[in-house]
Amino acid sequence: MSSTARPVLQIHIGSTRPNRIGPAFATWFADLAEQHATFEVEVVDLAEVGLPLLDEPNHPRLRQYVHQHTLDWSATVERADAFVLVTPEYNYGYSAVTKNALDYLCHEWADKAVGFVSYGGVGAGTRAVQQLKQVVTTLRMVPVLEAVNIPFAMHKVTDEGEAMKDAGLDQAAVLMLDELARMTAKLRPAN
Repeated sequence: MSSTARPVLQIHIGSTRPNRIGPAFATWFADLAEQHATFEVEVVDLAEVGLPLLDEPNHPRLRQYVHQHTLDWSATVERADAFVLVTPEYNYGYSAVTKNALDYLCHEWADKAVGFVSYGGVGAGTRAVQQLKQVVTTLRMVPVLEAVNIPFAMHKVTDEGEAMKDAGLDQAAVLMLDELARMTAKLRPAN
């Protein structure tokens, strides 16, 4: 991060299912992040990234990537200063595509703050987040305490595929953005 540029916040959509609602929540959060004006905001859709099931012959810690899709993924993650993972909860856990995307790399994730926008039924995706925290801390990422948890998510999306207005969720998102900004300033100070 340069001293004149805003840090880059990547918002990763962690579902690839047909008729998924994750993009609605990612778009909503990205709009709030743009209004927050602390970060340059990028939305990364894992469905578009299209990583195959981990196929690198070398351990990610070596950074000896042989596939172009891995080199591209490495460059994408490397340019970020912080992350928000938009994650559904599938059977009390997070999606396989999210785990695969995380496992592809090692050093590129390190020393960066991460927040979570989770969604699901009554549990609001919180069980997925608890599991993800174990993974991201192993990658030396720093999860922030503040989070956005969306219960009964199917009822929070309009017929047009947009997240419905919800003042409580907006407030939670701003609190998380504030904390991501605070932690990013500590973890990734300007050069």
